[in-house]
Amino acid sequence: MDDLGEDEEPRGPVGKAFRLSAADSLSLGNAVCGFLAVCVLAWSAITQLQQSKGEFQPDPRYFATAVVLLLIGATCDLFDGLVARRFRASAMGAELDNLADVISFGFAPAFMVVAWAGFSHRLPLWLVLCAAVSVLVAGVVRLARFACVKTKSGDFMGLPIPMGAMTVVSIVLLFQPSYPTVIGVFAVAWLMVSRIEYPKPKGNLAAVVLAWIMVNVACLIIWAADLAGGDLLIQIGACMQIALVSAIPLRVLMFKREQRKERKVTESVR
Repeated sequence: MDDLGEDEEPRGPVGKAFRLSAADSLSLGNAVCGFLAVCVLAWSAITQLQQSKGEFQPDPRYFATAVVLLLIGATCDLFDGLVARRFRASAMGAELDNLADVISFGFAPAFMVVAWAGFSHRLPLWLVLCAAVSVLVAGVVRLARFACVKTKSGDFMGLPIPMGAMTVVSIVLLFQPSYPTVIGVFAVAWLMVSRIEYPKPKGNLAAVVLAWIMVNVACLIIWAADLAGGDLLIQIGACMQIALVSAIPLRVLMFKREQRKERKVTESVR
């Protein structure tokens, strides 16, 4: 039998899978930002441990640089879907997006938890590693479920992984390692795999999210440059992030309670 098509280019879905679109470039940029954030944190830990001879004190400049990279990655993640819908999506766009999110919003914040609390000697190392692993595993499960399960409302089921990562980062920037703060990290991981629905940023909401990211980047730059008011800005931003993520589940619970009351009133009238 003749050797058919040996020198021909792959056609159909296989051929299309090798073509990167503009949206894919943003997804790859997201992955690169996550990788660079991990490199910055690792370099910070190695340098500090070498200079202090075993006593680790996190350098805010390195943490600020890592967080700025994650925020740039979040911006890429926000725009890749918009670009794919506006222009063209490749056959592997969704897979690239999820893989990039695992790096930037799963592995990078998990590594940040280890750099934040793993060398502090304030907490058992096994507990710190469990908290970091919970963030990574919850992020991976969250992304896998997002690819398989669609809600009727079109909203996200569970805390979106970029928001979860930014909330973990806020805890790291705002608090010293302690048992309550580690419980907070576990709580964020649980929210990512919960059934609580979070609104999907569309239209004006997407613009608000982008503006929020830009404001956070500005606050982090001011804080890292040690300018006046930087500490206050970073504390306000971190508190607002934690409050935002916490308020949505409370609002959902209140809404469900109101629905149950209305149901009972309707049944009693009947």
